[in-house]
Amino acid sequence: MTSQSASRRTVLLSGAALAGAAGLGVTGCDAAGSAAKGPATPTAPVDLGAAGDVPVGGAKLYREQKLVVAQPAKGEYKAFSAVCTHAGCVVDKVENGKVSCPCHGSKFDAQTGKVLQGPAGAPLPAVPVKESGGKLVAGPDA
Repeated sequence: MTSQSASRRTVLLSGAALAGAAGLGVTGCDAAGSAAKGPATPTAPVDLGAAGDVPVGGAKLYREQKLVVAQPAKGEYKAFSAVCTHAGCVVDKVENGKVSCPCHGSKFDAQTGKVLQGPAGAPLPAVPVKESGGKLVAGPDA
């Protein structure tokens, strides 16, 4: 074996190791955003509490339930997954009508779920939501 062959093998093995390590960094998110575990949308109805907690013309983040609920007009509710469509991090805030992801800076419209700023390329998935008896319920059968 020549030194050129050994050198080429060393470069290839080093490159493979670096690519593997880089891949590990891409799959996770930092502690602030934490990659979501499980499905991006609820698989069972989720009780979100008082409908009055969502401001008319605004939106509220339900971080633990991984949902964002907007109330564009009085009594009209729209819900979206709070899991960023770019890398699966849970968004961390809703301000001035924008939903923000802490991992890579994506922003979404809180009323429509549409992407306002990348790197996310797809909107937040819509989730059925309804008000019943002054409470909000989101997910299947809502």
